[in-house]
Amino acid sequence: MGLRRAPAIRRMPEPAPGPQRTAMEPGATLADTPQAFAEVDVGRWRSGEFRQERDQVAEELPVALVYHGVPHGVMLATPADLEDFGVGFTLSEGLVEDAREIHEVEVRFGAETAEVRISVAWERFSALLEQRRRLTGRTGCGLCGVESAEQAIRAVKPVGHGPTVTAGELHSAIAQLAKLQPLNARTGSVHAAAWVSPGRGIELVREDVGRHNALDKLIGARVRSGADFSSGLLLLTSRASYEMIQKSAAVGITFLVALSAPTALAVRLAERAGMTLVAFARERQHVVYAHARRVSEDA
Repeated sequence: MGLRRAPAIRRMPEPAPGPQRTAMEPGATLADTPQAFAEVDVGRWRSGEFRQERDQVAEELPVALVYHGVPHGVMLATPADLEDFGVGFTLSEGLVEDAREIHEVEVRFGAETAEVRISVAWERFSALLEQRRRLTGRTGCGLCGVESAEQAIRAVKPVGHGPTVTAGELHSAIAQLAKLQPLNARTGSVHAAAWVSPGRGIELVREDVGRHNALDKLIGARVRSGADFSSGLLLLTSRASYEMIQKSAAVGITFLVALSAPTALAVRLAERAGMTLVAFARERQHVVYAHARRVSEDA
């Protein structure tokens, strides 16, 4: 998969008096800024004592994904790192096959909404329009854009060779993760997706109220920096569901580690893709569900 050209990014400020947002470099994060959380008055009961305090809670806004002016979908997401989100979603959902087919991403903020405007190669946009025509006239959908049960689960592509990681490296990254989740440290309510490079530890983290969104943001941030997915592993604070396997395989991720449980469908998809799947990962333990060859004992 070609990742050599990062899409152009434009960020449009929201109307006053909303907080100002500025352009960001690939790899940077806005997750620990006031845009990503809010302060509220609470009554806290602890150890038999009641106190009035201020608390910090994660923001959650409707984020519309719009391709060439045509709405594609709306996700509830943390309003930070939305450029990364737009790029990652477009790739992980198979709307394009190559990062170079994403030409531009523009983010616009409203009072309580956000819009990610994306332009892609014309042939990809034509396919999106055809998909929308098939949906015309429906009263509702569960998995929008699919016409049969068979279409609900996209075929996963075989992933590459990937790295070999020792159990010690894996457990070290897990121990490192909590300190690299600033938004979760403030709010206690968001998921994280982290990129781990053997020998270097965690290199990149993205956070969001939605586990899928956190993964898309991580994918987008790595793509925007011009990096690929062949030399490291993905670490998730969430469970490993089939969508997380599909999204990861779509960009060539070979090794996925989840702190929570996998589903049976996720295990089957990981097996088909040749992806190593580790779950119930803790600082001193883990369970390998698929392709254990990439996990080695410590020397």
